[in-house]
Amino acid sequence: MRDSFPGTGFIGSNLDGMWQAVEEFRSRFEKRSGTRAGRGELRTAVLALLAERPMHGYQIIREIEERSGGNWKPSAGSVYPTLQLLSDEGLVSSEESNGRKIYSLTEAGREDVAGAETSSPWESAASGPGFAALPKAGVELAQAAAQVGRTGTPKQVQEAVGVLEDARRRLYAILAQD
Repeated sequence: MRDSFPGTGFIGSNLDGMWQAVEEFRSRFEKRSGTRAGRGELRTAVLALLAERPMHGYQIIREIEERSGGNWKPSAGSVYPTLQLLSDEGLVSSEESNGRKIYSLTEAGREDVAGAETSSPWESAASGPGFAALPKAGVELAQAAAQVGRTGTPKQVQEAVGVLEDARRRLYAILAQD
């Protein structure tokens, strides 16, 4: 991406380089699925789901994804270690059924869930746009800028550069707020 844009903006023979940069930016975010959960949220989600019924790991992953409206899809690499940790703590037990480990709450696990006074983590993931909306908005902005670069007049391109510079300053101003 370095040296993809000439000093004069998006005009000239480097339009292909600029479009390639937009595509690279977009592809980096499209590979992500959902958002990252906060510390302890996966644990809370697993316990809440197992309080409803016994499940295997991939059922837990699918339930979290569905209940969060697709905004949160934990990986198997985070769910299974969490299940093991909960098992080590005596909150979850497992048994083999049809070649799969089915997890369920122990009595201690049910007491832990009953004593918790928090909402389900997937509710917060589904309620707002969260982090997942930010990369999508950035990609859409980059695509619009690329369109102006490909089809706009030199005056339109310079105006677009000013808009992008202003947007960058405003984004940093958001971070500077208390």
